[in-house]
Amino acid sequence: MMLRSEKKMAKDVYLYDSIGADKEGNEISLIDVIEYADEDVVERVTLQEQIDRLESYMEEVLSPREQEIIRLRYGLNGTKEKTQREIADKYGISRSYVSRIEKKALAKLRQCYERLM
Repeated sequence: MMLRSEKKMAKDVYLYDSIGADKEGNEISLIDVIEYADEDVVERVTLQEQIDRLESYMEEVLSPREQEIIRLRYGLNGTKEKTQREIADKYGISRSYVSRIEKKALAKLRQCYERLM
């Protein structure tokens, strides 16, 4: 009896303990509420290798301005993806000019990738 009462006072939380019920009366546990993302380590490492390879290709064939626009546009180096309009506002140029720079940079990267593969 003493152990049971101490357990309740310990404020321990278990993933499968009931935390309430939904509208239909089904019991809900903490594990049902917490979002869990099953992460594939091999996939994460492969993705990082591809990003590193892309970065080296970018440094090899793109101008600094093209590199920055591609990084901003696609959210590379931990940056948030930006729209062409947001990039245009940042650089004080038109959205269509950002589009042309992006298209030209992607063509250069594609040629570099095809040449090296």
